[in-house]
Amino acid sequence: MDTAITSLTTETKSMHLDIAGFQSRVTGLEHRMVTMEAHIHTVQDRDHDRMYLCGKLTDLEDRIRRDDVSFFRFPESAEGSDIQSFLRSVLPKLTELTFDPSLEFQWGHQLGPKLQDGTSRPRPIIACLLRLGQARQLLSAARAHRPFRAEGDEIHSTTEYSKETNERRKAFLALRPQMRQLVVKYSLFERARLWVTKNAVSKDFYDTEDLRLFLDNLQPQTMNTSTLARPQAPPSDSRSASPPPPDH
Repeated sequence: MDTAITSLTTETKSMHLDIAGFQSRVTGLEHRMVTMEAHIHTVQDRDHDRMYLCGKLTDLEDRIRRDDVSFFRFPESAEGSDIQSFLRSVLPKLTELTFDPSLEFQWGHQLGPKLQDGTSRPRPIIACLLRLGQARQLLSAARAHRPFRAEGDEIHSTTEYSKETNERRKAFLALRPQMRQLVVKYSLFERARLWVTKNAVSKDFYDTEDLRLFLDNLQPQTMNTSTLARPQAPPSDSRSASPPPPDH
């Protein structure tokens, strides 16, 4: 009997030690979890701040670039030795506009190295206008002419955006076939804001995932695939975006 009691006492003490060890481990894990949760909240806050700052930087870059206008498919070497003088001379003729005061540029240059192969496409020209109003006039004229024509050449122009904004605009434009199939009218405005209209209901989109969900919830309609959905007139406080640059 004494041996059994001694054995039971020993086992009980061993169990107490095991339980104490488990409690210590659980306490340590709880402390680690609390510390980890605090770190996670800190990382989430910092990530939120990072995303906010990235958005502000993108917005700032877009604002800085709003005076920049790119021109595509001017014949190579047509600009001569002075791009600003060339643009100052040719743009009023292409746009059929009278600029008063005359066009002034902060700078202008061609993108990429000089081409040696005569069969290659000419380099784009990018110029920064001194006055924002004149840049708006040029882009409005570009939308009206779609495109400019100079001695048989089609001259396209577009405003400049940041890399992030260009990627968002391209993502929206990639969904055009689906919007046309669903008979959704759309307009892509400055920077990356898509305005769509379906069944007399209009909605703004700033993110392609939201647009995908919206389109997925629509019932497809039978239509002639050659019919394009023309954008409805934008609200009075909206400004139309320039057309995307041609594939070059």
